[in-house]
Amino acid sequence: MIDPKLLRTDPDLVRRSQVARGESVELVDWLVSADEARRSGIASFETLRAEQKELGKQVARAQGEEKAALLARTKELAAQVKAAQADSDAAGARFDELMSALPNLVIDGVPTGGEDDLYVLETIGTPRDFAAEGIEVKDHIEIAEGLKAIDMERGSKVSGARFYFLTGVGAQLEFALLNLAMAKAAEWGFTPMIPPALVRPSAMAGTGFLGQAAEDVYYLERDDLYLVGTSEVALAAYHSDEILDAGTLPRQYVAFSPCYRREAGSYGKDTKGIFRVHWFDKVEMFIYCAPEDAEAWHEKLLGFEKEFISLLEIPFQVLDVASGDLGLSAARKYDCYGYVPSQGRYREITSTSNCTEFQARRLNIRMRDGDTVAPLATLNGTLCSMARPIIMLLENHQQADGSVYVPAALRPYLGGQEYLRP
Repeated sequence: MIDPKLLRTDPDLVRRSQVARGESVELVDWLVSADEARRSGIASFETLRAEQKELGKQVARAQGEEKAALLARTKELAAQVKAAQADSDAAGARFDELMSALPNLVIDGVPTGGEDDLYVLETIGTPRDFAAEGIEVKDHIEIAEGLKAIDMERGSKVSGARFYFLTGVGAQLEFALLNLAMAKAAEWGFTPMIPPALVRPSAMAGTGFLGQAAEDVYYLERDDLYLVGTSEVALAAYHSDEILDAGTLPRQYVAFSPCYRREAGSYGKDTKGIFRVHWFDKVEMFIYCAPEDAEAWHEKLLGFEKEFISLLEIPFQVLDVASGDLGLSAARKYDCYGYVPSQGRYREITSTSNCTEFQARRLNIRMRDGDTVAPLATLNGTLCSMARPIIMLLENHQQADGSVYVPAALRPYLGGQEYLRP
């Protein structure tokens, strides 16, 4: 959540952010009113409660008719205190409900627009001219079938649409990507983790995944647990309800986990292959830092992602994500789009978000700096979401004989192979 004080000191800032996101400005007006009602309710309750306590002292000293009158007032006041507390609790609940729906504040400089507005900051690498090489481009499924690397048919048989098996060199390729990603993350100072893929509702709500993204979430009703769509959820909740010493910041974590998404709103989109699936594995970076360091860390995370994609020798673009496509928690987001030859276009491969203090406030994570205790900042970044890098490796590095070139960085994790062969 945002700092509630902003609703009183600068509500127009919050309204501008809502306009940039294409979200309801009326929500801000409701929140301002709810905040006033909440604070008024608290004040009324505390005033009556103070009177009740003072009356109790007077009753203890009173005698006769005075005591009887005071006791009558005590009974009357008890009912008023109870009603005031109920009103205060209701006003507080309404305020909390509205605050949970309010997205993070968009950082100044984020381009405006929606998901179809793509702001390319830079293009790195040049797509191959397959025609000049005399190669007819195949998509990743055709290449994978030749390598016996992906089995979509049996994935569907076992689990349904948008599931798959990685087999043989396909599985080996994921392990190679995993090992390279974790080795690079360790080099950059990250602590490796393997987090649970099932989390409590508080973790999902705290990271903002029960709002706009709720329709894509798998929920196990019997256990009241959620399957995560990213290990960001578990990593963010790792320090929930804790106060971290400022001297221990930044804290850098990198996690490998399976991820699950319904893709409920993607009917008819990318139905072929493993680009848009219900399950995939992912290596995710996560940062806890002082708020004043968040923007610098965001640039660092983007730099790590760019370095990793470059090691895979995949042409890619860096995008500054438009304000209307940020998601609930992000104040700014950068995406990297890798080139997909069979589609002749760039598609998302990684993403990194600066969530400022938003998730920390929702999860009650704070930092202690001397005598000061205040919320810290959190950031996340995908280092390797396995399915899409596999797609782009197979397609960008396909050869005329059906083999696939292996980038030098991956070879140590694939037994030194320079090519994957049928």
